[in-house]
Amino acid sequence: MRERRTIRNIAIFIFVTLASGWLGLVLDRILEPQAEGESLGMGLWLILPLLTTLCLRGFAGDGWRDMGLHPNLKANAKWYLVSLVIFPIGTATMLAIGKITGWISFSNFGIQAFLQGFTGTLFFNFIKNIFEESVWRGYLAAKLIKLRTKDIWIYLIVGGVWGLWHLPYYLFFLSEQVMAPVLPVDRISFALWAVFSMVCWSVMFVELFRITGSLWPVVILHMIEDSLINHLIIDGHITISAGKEILVSPVAGIITSFLYLTVGLLLRKSRLFKTTT
Repeated sequence: MRERRTIRNIAIFIFVTLASGWLGLVLDRILEPQAEGESLGMGLWLILPLLTTLCLRGFAGDGWRDMGLHPNLKANAKWYLVSLVIFPIGTATMLAIGKITGWISFSNFGIQAFLQGFTGTLFFNFIKNIFEESVWRGYLAAKLIKLRTKDIWIYLIVGGVWGLWHLPYYLFFLSEQVMAPVLPVDRISFALWAVFSMVCWSVMFVELFRITGSLWPVVILHMIEDSLINHLIIDGHITISAGKEILVSPVAGIITSFLYLTVGLLLRKSRLFKTTT
């Protein structure tokens, strides 16, 4: 009975989540023209997955125990450190590759301006990602784990839904001026590649959640990613040679995606070793 309820609630969550952005677009078509990136439809897209999670946990029998709200600081000290350094080390690796190959230019890079932008967005991104990770890892991954779903399916479902939820954002809501520095391709190509990247990255996020049993290391991981990588690219601190973005972009490059996929698989190996010792 409980298993069927969990499956039902997961199905409801996925349906509402994947519909949220398209409902937002319909809302924007009905209303008067609004500022790009600040429309009510985009707000609906952002908030519906979280509201669905809260309703399912509060009123549909899901409860709160598997959300990972306990920080487990003493047991997870080294994993908190890992959550802090994964993206700085990964980004430094990609920048080093770009420097060696000559594919990344640092002519616009200013350490003071970069650090100000990085530190200035940490608090906002921490708060934002409490809500976001409560949805993706704290709900969807947690419920699939509860069902004893095979690892590969957890990665594909969590990463796939996470990515497909972004489709309306990349296809309609996001400004092309923001997209171009990341990957200068058409919107459809950008969206499809972003979904693939999120599936690769999802292994790392899911495994950090599983090995710690806590939401907070994943919130920190996501906070660092948003403040570090997005700021680096979108604010123009580095410039990537035309045609090389698909390889070395710290946001969506092929090498980048497989680097973080490897990190995720190493975390999985650590978790499996931990459970057998």
